[in-house]
Amino acid sequence: MLQMSGKPLINTINKPGFFHSRLQAWLKKRVPPQSSVVLTSRNIFIFPSKAGFVFLLFVMLLWLLATNYENNLVFALTYLLISLFIVSILHTYSNLSGLQLSLVGNHPAYREEDVAFELLVEKHNSRAYENIILSWPSSSPAVINLAGQDQQRVTLHVPAQRRGLLSPGRLLVETRYPLGLLRAWSWLDLNASALVFPAPVKAGPPPLQAGSLDQGDQINVSGNDDFYGFRQYQPSDPLKQVSWKHYAKGQGLLSKSYSETATQTLWFDWEHLPGLDRESRLSRLCYWVLEAAKRQDDYGLRLPGIEIPPGQGRHHKNKLLRELALFEWDQQ
Repeated sequence: MLQMSGKPLINTINKPGFFHSRLQAWLKKRVPPQSSVVLTSRNIFIFPSKAGFVFLLFVMLLWLLATNYENNLVFALTYLLISLFIVSILHTYSNLSGLQLSLVGNHPAYREEDVAFELLVEKHNSRAYENIILSWPSSSPAVINLAGQDQQRVTLHVPAQRRGLLSPGRLLVETRYPLGLLRAWSWLDLNASALVFPAPVKAGPPPLQAGSLDQGDQINVSGNDDFYGFRQYQPSDPLKQVSWKHYAKGQGLLSKSYSETATQTLWFDWEHLPGLDRESRLSRLCYWVLEAAKRQDDYGLRLPGIEIPPGQGRHHKNKLLRELALFEWDQQ
C-alpha cells in the first residue's frame, strides 16, 4: 500500500509544532498504542528517498531525450528503469510487512544514565528481512537482519535527563532495502516507559537527626559473633561455652558470653535536609537508601505526605526508590 507522506511531516511526530496535536491524534487512531504490533499495510508508510527522487529525475530526462530524438533504445532503457522502480516499491514494502515488534522489558536507571528498553522482533514466515533500522528519537539506531533466524532481541538505550517516568515516544522502524530508492517506515507506540531514579549524590553518613536506633545499644550479649565476657553458668547454657579453666581454679562455673551488632533502624526524613532544593534533597536521600540497603539496615522514608515504615530487602529498596523517582516529578 503506497501512502504519501513527506519526511518534514514525520519529523514533527515527537516534536511540538503546528501540526503536532493533529498528527498525534491521527497516528493514535491509525497506529494505536500496543505493547506488541504486527506491521501491515495499515501502519506501514512508503515514500521515495532522496536517492529515489534523483532516480526519478534521471528517468524523466531519459524519457524526454527518447521522445525528442525518437530513440527506441533510450525508450527501452527508460521503461526498464521505471519497471525497476515499481518492483523496488514491492520489495521495500515487503521488507517490513509481517514483522512483529514487542516490548519485552525495561531497566530503570538513575538520572544522567541510559535507560535500556528491550525489544523482540519476530517473523512468522519464511521471508528474509534485511537492514531493518530501529530507533527512538533520542536513542542511537540499531540495525537487525532476520535471515537465518525467526526472532531477535534488540536493546535500545535512551538517555535519562530527568528523574521520574521516562517515555521515549514512538519507535521508528524503517528500511531502504534493497536499492535505497524508497523508504518504508512506521511509527509505533509500544507503551514504553521506565523509572528514572534521582542521581545519588555522595553525602557521607546520614546526619544524626536523620537516623534513629530503635533498638538502643548496638551490643547484644546473646549473640555469637565476638567474645563479650563471662557470666554465671545457667543450666540452659551449652557445655562448649563453659569456662573450664575458671572451674579448675575453683572459681565456679562460668559461661562465655558473645556479642553481635544489632541492626540499625534508620529514618531518612525530608525535613532533616533544610536549605537544599528538591532535587538535591532527593539525591542525598537516594544515596542514603542505597547505602542502608548495602549494610542491610532497617530503614524508612519520610517525604511530604508520604511515610514508608522501616524494612529491608530488594522489594523495600525498590519501593523507596520509586517514591523518590516519582515525588513531584511532573513539577520539574
